[in-house]
Amino acid sequence: MRELSLNVMDVAQNSVRAEADLVRITVEESDKEDRLTIVIADNGCGMTEDQVRQVIDPFFTTRTTRKVGLGVPLFKLSAEQTGGSFDIQSKVGEGTTTTASYVKSHVDMTPLGDINSTVKILIQCNPQIDFIFTHSADKGSFTLDTRELREVLGDVSLDNPDVLEWIGQYLEENTQNIYGGAEN
Repeated sequence: MRELSLNVMDVAQNSVRAEADLVRITVEESDKEDRLTIVIADNGCGMTEDQVRQVIDPFFTTRTTRKVGLGVPLFKLSAEQTGGSFDIQSKVGEGTTTTASYVKSHVDMTPLGDINSTVKILIQCNPQIDFIFTHSADKGSFTLDTRELREVLGDVSLDNPDVLEWIGQYLEENTQNIYGGAEN
């Protein structure tokens, strides 16, 4: 994939298919430490140890619409080709945590891409699911927690156009702040 944000979309959609009602997406960037770490954790149905081993195989998929599943193997490859690491931890009935860590300065580093649009689309397409998105960089961090939005909004759905516009603005403004006033 051309952007890591697309990998995040793919893994988060796996969480949705696993019947998660809470998906945590964490992006930690540090130029000082030359590191980018992406964690997607859910409370879905989880996987057995055998399924965890199989999920990194491009010829394994639980989907019936195609015979290969490239999302997780490509996510793994993108991390490891930078000298980083990749890990999946899962327990049946508890959920799954996927962690990809990158060396940012490596020549094979894939750009993060538009992570804000990815988060906004995930919320828009899955308004019944809660998402906690945390993004940190050397100059700060912020969190968007849809559970807090639900408390304020009451009966207004997260996929309401005005709510989505606010979410987009919130993500953009806070991203600029953690990068020191200018978007990366």
